[in-house]
Amino acid sequence: MVDVKSRATDMWALFEAIDQCEPDVEKQVLTSLQTEYLGEKCLVADNKIVWESDAQERYARYFGEHPEELHKLDISGKIQLSDEQVFCDTLGNEKKLVICGGGHVSIPVIRMGRMIGCHVIVLEDRPKFADAARKAGADEVYCEAFADGLQRIDGDADTYFVIVTRGHRYDEECLEQITKKRHAYIGMIGSRRRIAMVKEHLLEKGCDQAVLDEIYSPIGLNIGAETPEEIGVAIIAEIIEVKNKKKRTYGYSKEIRKAIENDTDYGQKVLATIIDRKGSAPQGVGVKMLICEKGTCIGTIGGGCMEAGVVQKARLLMSKARTLTSIQPQSRKGETDTASICSVDLQNADAGEEGMVCGGSVKVLLELLAE
Repeated sequence: MVDVKSRATDMWALFEAIDQCEPDVEKQVLTSLQTEYLGEKCLVADNKIVWESDAQERYARYFGEHPEELHKLDISGKIQLSDEQVFCDTLGNEKKLVICGGGHVSIPVIRMGRMIGCHVIVLEDRPKFADAARKAGADEVYCEAFADGLQRIDGDADTYFVIVTRGHRYDEECLEQITKKRHAYIGMIGSRRRIAMVKEHLLEKGCDQAVLDEIYSPIGLNIGAETPEEIGVAIIAEIIEVKNKKKRTYGYSKEIRKAIENDTDYGQKVLATIIDRKGSAPQGVGVKMLICEKGTCIGTIGGGCMEAGVVQKARLLMSKARTLTSIQPQSRKGETDTASICSVDLQNADAGEEGMVCGGSVKVLLELLAE
């Protein structure tokens, strides 16, 4: 059984191991859901185990005997390894939304990009429009030539590029650089004729045909959008569609990591992770929230009565440092002194009376991290 302090130390060691991996390497955190080993973790990077909390190295032994299983770790969710159930958390990076152009369409894209959790960067060479992007909530604004601003951005598998400049000359300038960067998405506004002309010029300059063929253009889902706000909705909807096909999580946010690594300001902490979801529950698998003894909650797993119930169970785990089933003695499955799996049903009559109309259900892993 894992004690509280060793579990917290393991989390610090896991974060260090994640940081030591190459940024673009595929990474998965496997967490045991078996009662005896509940919460034990290992980190897989590039189909190799690079860190494991269990001194017995059970995962290393298992994958040494079944190396083909490593190649099946591609989406987040519960998986079966031999006779043990495990939660596979396929990690992504922070989602970055890079918007080239700060005109009228950009403003709603900035606002909605922030709403879906992206770090929003705007490139705009006109000071007046750059100021408008800042006021709309962009995290970073580069008021300089597009070519210079793009040189600051490396791009990765979680970077979404939106090209909405004021003219095809600037579109072409941006697209030429962006096609050479790693990306999750490239979308460009404009008529089919204008876009075809830009692509033709870039092909003549030696740009990769395959990358040009991947460009979403005209940009946005086809919803008949007309106003800047409607076009913004169409663009963000298309980005959400692309993002959610990957079935990856953000992993551990900077805010959650900082709080876990801070021993003094937050007191005891419980990390809540959604490990299973059915129906239309408000948050997806892998979403995390940190519940702190001193009243702070970092992140959200859906809000409302569902989240309040999970927070209550987390506080019981913190205050009594014993199984949640000591309060509900009918079942001891999936619980230890420092970890628990709780279920929340959003379909029953009580949920309906509380206004929880999502109609789904979730299972949440609670892990007590520090005293």
